Amino acid sequence: MVETKKEKDKFKIDPEEMTRLGLHFGHRTSSINPKMEPYLSGVRNTIHIIDLEKTKERLVEALEFIQKVITDNKILLLVGTKIQIKDLVKSMAEECQLPYVSERWLGGTFTNMGSILKRVEYYKDLENKKAKGELEKYTKKERAKFDQELKKLEIKFKGIKDLNRLPDVIFVCDMVKDKLAVKEAREKGIKVIGICDTNVDPTLADYAIPASDDAISSVKYILDKVKDTIIKAKSCQKKS
Repeated sequence: MVETKKEKDKFKIDPEEMTRLGLHFGHRTSSINPKMEPYLSGVRNTIHIIDLEKTKERLVEALEFIQKVITDNKILLLVGTKIQIKDLVKSMAEECQLPYVSERWLGGTFTNMGSILKRVEYYKDLENKKAKGELEKYTKKERAKFDQELKKLEIKFKGIKDLNRLPDVIFVCDMVKDKLAVKEAREKGIKVIGICDTNVDPTLADYAIPASDDAISSVKYILDKVKDTIIKAKSCQKKS
């Protein structure tokens, strides 16, 4: 069956817009990962340039997969701990009701999830007790200590507080910065979707999206496409 132009353009991905937003700017030629070479179109001022037609192709594949993940009620976890994008990641995940990690990735989140879930339950229990006023019986000093502990727990666990099992898929905004998340996901058989800059090994992702992971505008463009896809998939679920 021949794919129609409408089907090809259903995600409205425009290489010209991607060029304006800087998705094509990779790293310096000295930091290339050889496995990214098939996704490059050349070099400009010692900077590798990513072929945006290939970015479009891979992004469409990733979005189609995400669409199916949401339609099948599977769990997608968003990971982005780089300082420049963590607020963007948190905002998008909360809007789409996705679990997320926007602070430091905690080693063992996947490979030792039992222990992580126990800490999450403790956090939720403490949060609940504070909301109900059950901590008022303690001294001012003790309450201050609980508040301090809650803040630390919130930073670590807020994004995964409703996660009660391993996710089916993770979306990683920086495959180098969050390489431990990628490693643990692969160990546990969790599918990986990742933005792959020119210094990344794209074979570590099941769905590699060749694009700049340094430009905020680049990451935002991709996350906006993911957000639109998720919102539409959830809307179709409600109608059916």
